[in-house]
Amino acid sequence: MLVVAALLILSYASIVINPAKLWVISLSGLFFVPLALANLILLLWALKRRSRSVVIPLLALAPCFFFFGRYIQPSSDREYEPQDPTLKVVSYNVGRFALADKESGIEGSSQCADSVFAFMKAQDADIICLQEFYLKDMSKLKSYLASKMKGYRAEYYMFPTRNGAFGNVTLSRIPVTGKGKIKFEESANLAIYTDHRVGDRRFRVYNCHFESYNISFTGMVRALFNADADAFAETGTKMKRSILRRPRQVDQVFSDIESCPVEAFVCGDFNDNPMSYTYYRMTRGRKDAFVESGEGFGATYALLWPMLRIDYVMVPDRFEALSCDIPRVGYSDHYPVVSTVEL
Repeated sequence: MLVVAALLILSYASIVINPAKLWVISLSGLFFVPLALANLILLLWALKRRSRSVVIPLLALAPCFFFFGRYIQPSSDREYEPQDPTLKVVSYNVGRFALADKESGIEGSSQCADSVFAFMKAQDADIICLQEFYLKDMSKLKSYLASKMKGYRAEYYMFPTRNGAFGNVTLSRIPVTGKGKIKFEESANLAIYTDHRVGDRRFRVYNCHFESYNISFTGMVRALFNADADAFAETGTKMKRSILRRPRQVDQVFSDIESCPVEAFVCGDFNDNPMSYTYYRMTRGRKDAFVESGEGFGATYALLWPMLRIDYVMVPDRFEALSCDIPRVGYSDHYPVVSTVEL
Protein backbone atom coordinates (compact mmCIF):
# COMPACT_ATOMS: atom_id res chain seq x y z
CA MET A 1 0.00 0.00 0.00
CA LEU A 2 2.80 2.40 0.88
CA VAL A 3 4.59 1.70 -2.41
CA VAL A 4 1.49 2.35 -4.53
CA ALA A 5 0.76 5.56 -2.62
CA ALA A 6 4.38 6.71 -2.95
CA LEU A 7 4.36 6.12 -6.72
CA LEU A 8 1.20 8.22 -7.10
CA ILE A 9 2.79 11.02 -5.08
CA LEU A 10 5.86 10.82 -7.33
CA SER A 11 3.60 11.28 -10.36
CA TYR A 12 2.69 14.74 -9.04
CA ALA A 13 6.37 15.63 -8.85
CA SER A 14 6.96 14.39 -12.42
CA ILE A 15 5.20 17.51 -13.70
CA VAL A 16 7.95 19.92 -12.70
CA ILE A 17 11.08 17.75 -12.65
CA ASN A 18 13.01 17.73 -15.92
CA PRO A 19 13.38 14.05 -16.91
CA ALA A 20 16.87 14.82 -18.18
CA LYS A 21 17.88 15.11 -14.51
CA LEU A 22 15.89 12.13 -13.22
CA TRP A 23 14.36 10.18 -16.09
CA VAL A 24 12.79 7.37 -14.02
CA ILE A 25 10.38 9.74 -12.27
CA SER A 26 8.56 10.45 -15.54
CA LEU A 27 7.37 6.83 -15.58
CA SER A 28 5.22 7.52 -12.52
CA GLY A 29 3.54 10.35 -14.42
CA LEU A 30 2.98 8.09 -17.41
CA PHE A 31 1.09 5.64 -15.16
CA PHE A 32 -0.84 8.31 -13.24
CA VAL A 33 -4.30 6.95 -14.15
CA PRO A 34 -3.66 3.29 -13.21
CA LEU A 35 -1.84 4.42 -10.05
CA ALA A 36 -4.80 6.58 -9.06
CA LEU A 37 -7.20 3.71 -9.71
CA ALA A 38 -5.01 1.34 -7.68
CA ASN A 39 -5.03 3.75 -4.75
CA LEU A 40 -8.80 4.11 -5.05
CA ILE A 41 -9.20 0.33 -4.84
CA LEU A 42 -6.93 0.24 -1.78
CA LEU A 43 -8.96 3.05 -0.22
CA LEU A 44 -12.21 1.14 -0.69
CA TRP A 45 -10.59 -2.03 0.63
CA ALA A 46 -9.33 -0.22 3.74
CA LEU A 47 -12.75 1.37 4.31
CA LYS A 48 -14.45 -2.01 4.09
CA ARG A 49 -12.03 -3.46 6.64
CA ARG A 50 -12.26 -0.29 8.77
CA SER A 51 -8.49 -0.19 8.80
CA ARG A 52 -6.48 2.77 10.00
CA SER A 53 -4.36 2.38 6.88
CA VAL A 54 -7.18 4.12 4.98
CA VAL A 55 -5.31 7.37 5.57
CA ILE A 56 -2.44 6.28 3.26
CA PRO A 57 -4.36 6.04 -0.05
CA LEU A 58 -6.60 8.92 1.06
CA LEU A 59 -3.66 11.30 1.40
CA ALA A 60 -2.15 10.04 -1.87
CA LEU A 61 -5.42 10.58 -3.74
CA ALA A 62 -6.22 14.04 -2.36
CA PRO A 63 -4.23 16.03 -4.98
CA CYS A 64 -5.87 14.02 -7.81
CA PHE A 65 -8.83 16.39 -7.80
CA PHE A 66 -6.52 19.07 -9.22
CA PHE A 67 -5.35 16.87 -12.09
CA PHE A 68 -8.17 14.56 -13.20
CA GLY A 69 -9.65 17.39 -15.28
CA ARG A 70 -6.74 16.91 -17.63
CA TYR A 71 -8.08 13.44 -18.46
CA ILE A 72 -11.85 13.71 -18.20
CA GLN A 73 -14.33 16.60 -18.27
CA PRO A 74 -18.05 16.66 -17.37
CA SER A 75 -20.71 17.37 -19.98
CA SER A 76 -21.69 20.99 -20.44
CA ASP A 77 -24.78 22.72 -21.85
CA ARG A 78 -23.17 26.11 -22.23
CA GLU A 79 -23.81 28.07 -25.40
CA TYR A 80 -21.37 30.46 -27.02
CA GLU A 81 -21.91 33.88 -28.51
CA PRO A 82 -18.41 34.95 -29.56
CA GLN A 83 -17.78 38.68 -29.60
CA ASP A 84 -14.52 38.33 -31.54
CA PRO A 85 -13.41 36.34 -34.62
CA THR A 86 -13.13 32.58 -34.15
CA LEU A 87 -10.56 30.09 -35.36
CA LYS A 88 -11.09 26.35 -35.79
CA VAL A 89 -7.96 24.25 -35.34
CA VAL A 90 -7.40 20.53 -35.87
CA SER A 91 -4.37 18.55 -34.71
CA TYR A 92 -4.09 14.97 -35.98
CA ASN A 93 -1.33 12.37 -36.03
CA VAL A 94 -2.36 10.39 -39.11
CA GLY A 95 0.06 7.54 -38.35
CA ARG A 96 1.54 7.51 -41.87
CA PHE A 97 -1.89 6.33 -43.08
CA ALA A 98 -0.85 2.89 -41.83
CA LEU A 99 -4.28 1.72 -40.63
CA ALA A 100 -5.03 0.23 -44.03
CA ASP A 101 -5.53 -3.37 -45.07
CA LYS A 102 -1.96 -4.67 -45.29
CA GLU A 103 -2.94 -7.05 -48.06
CA SER A 104 -3.96 -4.15 -50.27
CA GLY A 105 -0.54 -2.46 -50.03
CA ILE A 106 -0.24 1.08 -51.35
CA GLU A 107 -3.84 1.07 -52.48
CA GLY A 108 -4.92 0.40 -48.92
CA SER A 109 -2.75 3.25 -47.67
CA SER A 110 -4.31 5.50 -50.30
CA GLN A 111 -7.80 4.54 -49.17
CA CYS A 112 -6.88 5.34 -45.57
CA ALA A 113 -5.54 8.75 -46.67
CA ASP A 114 -8.77 9.43 -48.57
CA SER A 115 -10.75 8.74 -45.39
CA VAL A 116 -8.53 11.14 -43.43
CA PHE A 117 -8.94 13.91 -46.02
CA ALA A 118 -12.71 13.39 -46.14
CA PHE A 119 -12.81 13.73 -42.36
CA MET A 120 -10.72 16.93 -42.43
CA LYS A 121 -12.91 18.51 -45.13
CA ALA A 122 -15.98 17.76 -43.03
CA GLN A 123 -14.41 19.65 -40.08
CA ASP A 124 -14.31 22.88 -42.11
CA ALA A 125 -11.28 23.97 -40.07
CA ASP A 126 -9.18 27.08 -40.59
CA ILE A 127 -5.86 25.45 -39.66
CA ILE A 128 -5.00 21.74 -39.69
CA CYS A 129 -1.80 20.42 -38.11
CA LEU A 130 -0.82 16.92 -39.23
CA GLN A 131 1.95 14.74 -37.86
CA GLU A 132 3.39 11.53 -39.34
CA PHE A 133 2.12 12.50 -42.75
CA TYR A 134 3.34 10.03 -45.37
CA LEU A 135 3.64 10.06 -49.15
CA LYS A 136 5.46 7.55 -51.29
CA ASP A 137 6.61 10.08 -53.92
CA MET A 138 7.98 13.25 -52.31
CA SER A 139 8.06 15.11 -55.65
CA LYS A 140 4.26 14.96 -55.84
CA LEU A 141 3.59 16.26 -52.33
CA LYS A 142 2.67 19.84 -53.24
CA SER A 143 0.30 18.88 -56.05
CA TYR A 144 -1.12 16.01 -53.97
CA LEU A 145 -2.04 18.31 -51.09
CA ALA A 146 -3.43 20.94 -53.47
CA SER A 147 -5.73 18.36 -55.07
CA LYS A 148 -6.87 16.84 -51.78
CA MET A 149 -7.39 20.06 -49.80
CA LYS A 150 -8.42 22.78 -52.26
CA GLY A 151 -8.47 26.24 -50.77
CA TYR A 152 -5.74 25.43 -48.24
CA ARG A 153 -2.11 26.51 -48.35
CA ALA A 154 0.28 23.76 -47.29
CA GLU A 155 3.51 24.23 -45.33
CA TYR A 156 5.55 21.16 -44.45
CA TYR A 157 8.85 19.55 -43.67
CA MET A 158 9.37 15.94 -44.69
CA PHE A 159 12.11 13.40 -44.01
CA PRO A 160 12.99 11.24 -47.04
CA THR A 161 13.18 7.48 -46.49
CA ARG A 162 13.73 4.48 -48.74
CA ASN A 163 9.97 3.95 -48.98
CA GLY A 164 8.81 7.56 -49.29
CA ALA A 165 8.77 10.61 -47.04
CA PHE A 166 7.10 11.52 -43.76
CA GLY A 167 6.89 14.55 -41.51
CA ASN A 168 4.67 17.44 -40.40
CA VAL A 169 2.17 19.27 -42.58
CA THR A 170 0.20 22.42 -41.70
CA LEU A 171 -2.78 23.31 -43.89
CA SER A 172 -4.26 26.80 -43.64
CA ARG A 173 -7.07 28.58 -45.42
CA ILE A 174 -6.20 31.88 -43.76
CA PRO A 175 -3.21 33.90 -44.96
CA VAL A 176 0.25 32.67 -43.96
CA THR A 177 2.58 35.61 -43.28
CA GLY A 178 5.62 33.61 -42.20
CA LYS A 179 6.89 30.10 -41.59
CA GLY A 180 9.77 28.14 -40.12
CA LYS A 181 10.95 24.79 -38.79
CA ILE A 182 12.67 23.53 -35.66
CA LYS A 183 14.74 20.41 -36.24
CA PHE A 184 15.68 18.23 -33.30
CA GLU A 185 19.14 16.75 -32.91
CA GLU A 186 19.49 13.01 -33.60
CA SER A 187 15.79 12.65 -34.28
CA ALA A 188 13.30 12.25 -37.13
CA ASN A 189 10.79 14.25 -35.07
CA LEU A 190 10.46 18.00 -35.50
CA ALA A 191 8.26 21.10 -35.18
CA ILE A 192 7.17 23.55 -37.85
CA TYR A 193 5.36 26.84 -37.42
CA THR A 194 3.27 29.26 -39.46
CA ASP A 195 2.43 32.92 -38.78
CA HIS A 196 -1.06 34.25 -39.41
CA ARG A 197 -3.19 37.37 -39.22
CA VAL A 198 -6.96 37.56 -38.76
CA GLY A 199 -8.10 41.18 -38.65
CA ASP A 200 -5.89 42.87 -36.08
CA ARG A 201 -5.05 39.52 -34.38
CA ARG A 202 -1.59 38.19 -35.15
CA PHE A 203 -0.50 34.76 -33.96
CA ARG A 204 1.75 31.78 -34.63
CA VAL A 205 0.80 28.10 -34.76
CA TYR A 206 3.42 25.49 -33.80
CA ASN A 207 2.86 22.00 -35.20
CA CYS A 208 4.95 19.69 -32.99
CA HIS A 209 5.84 16.03 -33.01
CA PHE A 210 8.04 15.28 -30.01
CA GLU A 211 10.14 12.16 -29.57
CA SER A 212 8.22 8.89 -29.84
CA TYR A 213 8.74 5.84 -27.64
CA ASN A 214 9.10 3.64 -30.75
CA ILE A 215 7.80 0.61 -28.92
CA SER A 216 5.16 -1.92 -29.84
CA PHE A 217 2.49 -2.44 -27.19
CA THR A 218 1.52 -5.76 -28.76
CA GLY A 219 5.20 -6.72 -28.60
CA MET A 220 5.29 -5.78 -24.92
CA VAL A 221 2.28 -8.00 -24.23
CA ARG A 222 3.93 -10.92 -26.04
CA ALA A 223 7.14 -10.34 -24.09
CA LEU A 224 5.14 -10.33 -20.85
CA PHE A 225 3.45 -13.64 -21.60
CA ASN A 226 6.69 -15.21 -22.86
CA ALA A 227 8.78 -13.77 -20.00
CA ASP A 228 11.22 -12.45 -22.59
CA ALA A 229 13.85 -10.55 -20.59
CA ASP A 230 15.71 -9.34 -23.69
CA ALA A 231 12.53 -7.83 -25.14
CA PHE A 232 11.84 -6.02 -21.88
CA ALA A 233 15.41 -4.72 -21.75
CA GLU A 234 15.10 -3.39 -25.30
CA THR A 235 11.81 -1.70 -24.44
CA GLY A 236 13.40 -0.09 -21.39
CA THR A 237 16.29 1.23 -23.48
CA LYS A 238 13.92 2.77 -26.04
CA MET A 239 11.78 4.37 -23.36
CA LYS A 240 14.79 5.86 -21.60
CA ARG A 241 16.14 7.26 -24.88
CA SER A 242 12.79 8.87 -25.65
CA ILE A 243 12.35 10.26 -22.13
CA LEU A 244 15.83 11.86 -22.25
CA ARG A 245 15.43 13.33 -25.73
CA ARG A 246 11.95 14.80 -25.34
CA PRO A 247 12.69 17.48 -22.72
CA ARG A 248 15.50 18.86 -24.90
CA GLN A 249 13.06 19.14 -27.79
CA VAL A 250 10.41 20.72 -25.58
CA ASP A 251 12.89 23.27 -24.25
CA GLN A 252 13.98 24.03 -27.81
CA VAL A 253 10.42 24.81 -28.88
CA PHE A 254 9.72 26.74 -25.66
CA SER A 255 12.80 28.87 -26.28
CA ASP A 256 11.53 29.68 -29.77
CA ILE A 257 8.11 30.57 -28.35
CA GLU A 258 9.70 32.95 -25.84
CA SER A 259 11.36 34.85 -28.68
CA CYS A 260 8.16 34.90 -30.73
CA PRO A 261 6.75 38.46 -31.00
CA VAL A 262 3.10 37.30 -31.25
CA GLU A 263 0.73 34.95 -29.40
CA ALA A 264 1.52 31.26 -29.95
CA PHE A 265 -0.70 28.20 -30.31
CA VAL A 266 1.05 24.87 -29.71
CA CYS A 267 -0.53 21.82 -31.36
CA GLY A 268 0.55 18.29 -32.05
CA ASP A 269 1.55 14.89 -30.81
CA PHE A 270 3.59 15.51 -27.66
CA ASN A 271 4.07 11.78 -26.97
CA ASP A 272 3.64 12.69 -23.33
CA ASN A 273 0.76 12.69 -20.87
CA PRO A 274 -0.73 15.57 -18.86
CA MET A 275 1.33 14.58 -15.79
CA SER A 276 4.62 15.43 -17.46
CA TYR A 277 7.32 18.05 -17.81
CA THR A 278 6.32 18.39 -21.48
CA TYR A 279 2.76 19.37 -20.57
CA TYR A 280 3.96 21.71 -17.83
CA ARG A 281 6.25 23.59 -20.23
CA MET A 282 3.77 23.79 -23.11
CA THR A 283 1.04 25.24 -20.85
CA ARG A 284 3.27 28.11 -19.71
CA GLY A 285 1.40 31.08 -21.18
CA ARG A 286 -1.21 28.80 -22.75
CA LYS A 287 -4.40 26.93 -21.83
CA ASP A 288 -5.23 23.33 -22.61
CA ALA A 289 -8.24 23.50 -24.98
CA PHE A 290 -9.64 20.23 -23.64
CA VAL A 291 -9.44 21.31 -20.00
CA GLU A 292 -11.08 24.63 -20.87
CA SER A 293 -13.90 23.38 -23.09
CA GLY A 294 -13.80 19.60 -23.62
CA GLU A 295 -16.28 16.93 -22.54
CA GLY A 296 -15.88 13.26 -21.65
CA PHE A 297 -12.59 11.40 -21.92
CA GLY A 298 -9.60 13.30 -23.30
CA ALA A 299 -7.63 10.22 -24.36
CA THR A 300 -6.21 10.48 -27.88
CA TYR A 301 -4.18 7.27 -28.27
CA ALA A 302 -6.61 4.71 -29.63
CA LEU A 303 -4.71 1.57 -28.62
CA LEU A 304 -4.84 2.44 -24.91
CA TRP A 305 -8.14 4.34 -24.78
CA PRO A 306 -9.25 5.79 -22.38
CA MET A 307 -5.93 5.78 -20.49
CA LEU A 308 -3.50 7.74 -22.63
CA ARG A 309 -3.75 11.38 -23.73
CA ILE A 310 -0.78 12.60 -25.77
CA ASP A 311 -2.23 14.93 -28.47
CA TYR A 312 -3.11 18.56 -27.71
CA VAL A 313 -4.23 21.99 -28.82
CA MET A 314 -2.75 24.64 -26.51
CA VAL A 315 -4.37 28.08 -26.76
CA PRO A 316 -2.73 31.42 -25.81
CA ASP A 317 -3.96 32.73 -22.46
CA ARG A 318 -5.51 35.84 -24.01
CA PHE A 319 -7.71 33.76 -26.34
CA GLU A 320 -10.72 31.68 -25.30
CA ALA A 321 -11.24 27.99 -26.14
CA LEU A 322 -14.96 27.67 -26.93
CA SER A 323 -15.04 23.95 -27.67
CA CYS A 324 -12.75 20.95 -27.89
CA ASP A 325 -13.79 17.62 -29.40
CA ILE A 326 -11.90 14.35 -29.80
CA PRO A 327 -13.75 12.37 -32.49
CA ARG A 328 -13.15 8.64 -32.17
CA VAL A 329 -12.51 7.98 -35.85
CA GLY A 330 -10.53 4.87 -36.77
CA TYR A 331 -8.16 6.18 -39.43
CA SER A 332 -5.04 6.20 -37.26
CA ASP A 333 -3.73 4.91 -33.94
CA HIS A 334 -4.39 8.47 -32.71
CA TYR A 335 -7.63 10.42 -32.46
CA PRO A 336 -7.76 14.01 -33.73
CA VAL A 337 -8.23 17.06 -31.50
CA VAL A 338 -10.66 19.66 -32.85
CA SER A 339 -10.97 23.03 -31.12
CA THR A 340 -12.79 26.29 -31.83
CA VAL A 341 -11.14 29.37 -30.33
CA GLU A 342 -12.29 32.96 -29.90
CA LEU A 343 -9.43 35.28 -30.83
